Amino acid sequence: MPIDRRSAQVLGGLSLCLMLAGELAGAQTKAAQSPLSAIDWLSQSVTTQAGTAVGKRAPPNAPAETPVTGDGGALPSNVSVSVLDKPSSDGVGLLASTSTGLPRDLWGMGLQAEIINSIGVEKVEPLPALTGLLMTLLLAEATPPVDSTQNGALLRARIDKLLDMGALDQAASLLAAAGSADPEMFRRAFDIALLTGNEDQGCEMMQSTPELAPTFPARIFCLARSGDWSAAALTLRTAQALGYVTPEDDSLLSRFLDPDLYEGDALPPLPERMTPLSWRMFEAIGEPQSTANLPLAFAHAELRDTAGWKSQIEAAERLARAGAIAPNVLLGLYTERLPAASGGVWDRVDVFQRFETALRTGDPGAVAQNLPAAWQAMTDAELEVPFALLFAEDLARLPLTGDASRIAFEVGLLSPRYGAIAKARSPQSQREAFLIGLATGSLIGATPPDTLGRAIAPAFVRGTITADYATLLDQRRLGEAVLLAINRISRGVQGDLTGVTEGLALLRQAGMEDVARRTALELMLLERRG
Repeated sequence: MPIDRRSAQVLGGLSLCLMLAGELAGAQTKAAQSPLSAIDWLSQSVTTQAGTAVGKRAPPNAPAETPVTGDGGALPSNVSVSVLDKPSSDGVGLLASTSTGLPRDLWGMGLQAEIINSIGVEKVEPLPALTGLLMTLLLAEATPPVDSTQNGALLRARIDKLLDMGALDQAASLLAAAGSADPEMFRRAFDIALLTGNEDQGCEMMQSTPELAPTFPARIFCLARSGDWSAAALTLRTAQALGYVTPEDDSLLSRFLDPDLYEGDALPPLPERMTPLSWRMFEAIGEPQSTANLPLAFAHAELRDTAGWKSQIEAAERLARAGAIAPNVLLGLYTERLPAASGGVWDRVDVFQRFETALRTGDPGAVAQNLPAAWQAMTDAELEVPFALLFAEDLARLPLTGDASRIAFEVGLLSPRYGAIAKARSPQSQREAFLIGLATGSLIGATPPDTLGRAIAPAFVRGTITADYATLLDQRRLGEAVLLAINRISRGVQGDLTGVTEGLALLRQAGMEDVARRTALELMLLERRG
């Protein structure tokens, strides 16, 4: 009896599953025994590169060929082969040196492993100005390190740092610029697609790239997303028969493919390490998991319309706090509708809406009445800088007095127009005089008002850098020097204030005066003492 086209497709899928099973299982076992990446929440969506045509793969149990070595060998067994003159992907970037002000030889004489270690240093929550500087550094076009290899290790480290910061759009753009079909690059692109609601695009890329070998969960997910439920079910049965899915994956995938069959049953166990793929499947079976205690990147999944308004707001607050999304996203969510409850985030939405309405009317009295409560709410949520980016200019145009005038001044100092706002202000206190001095770059006659001010002042008065910073600059290793300064300043506010002085001095010595001033102002105005 002739086989129709649909049956042929299903049989072809089964054949492919069987052919890949041994290779996939071996790769998955190896992956389970070693670290996945600098970030440990990536989905196991693909295994190693396919390398050869499917029809030419060796059977899973085929004996390994004896390597050609010794007197009769053509090459020693430890020789590695690479393509000559192929440019390293480590230099790929989105921002040209003309726009960043950073030199193209950003890494100078630095070695790849040391640079990667500097990028992946233990996470510290930096100030907004330093977050922006770090993001610029990660996205900058730069000459690869002198010992850069063809495997794109530095590019992956930069992408992983962006993912760790929740900057998914920037990471996706960097991946697209690299244009690599490398499995490790694809894993990152696929997870970004899952978290931002572009999973169909990720699945299409997986299916159209023969160099990729999807794992069973990823293949089943994508088959179901394309509407091919029969092939997805067949693939799962094949994986079950061959023992290539864990009991946890089996439980989740079975319910994902046929939720009605398991109605009333206990939920599948939550994975010890939630991945974007498992998160999306829990969502698909009607059991979305909160992202509040998951890595920051997961918060993007709750910005989609499928999430409730409260979840969207809380996710946007996390991302805006980290500088990972534009403040306008938060503005749109805060003003989407009137809060239907009180307490917690709803109180914040309420005072924000009252202030925003007053500001739109242009009534100084109404603004003065509502600004203090709105500013306190933003301070409590550590959203002062997004608030300043949204409203500083409008506030600066209003004739405010008293407490409202002081708040508007501080909001202005946290905005890009800090210099002009400082020059237009007559200091009302010793503290304000010091803030104006920082904003204008001159501390002559200004007295530091507190311990933190006394740590900041020497960087703007003397500006001498330490020997380790001088060595890095002498070797043209500006990128590493900046990474070290970001880390030391961020740690300094939580303890040793010497790091604040040294880090700010480095930024000024490197010509980053704007970043140094903004960082100093944020140190004084934001409560970020850990």
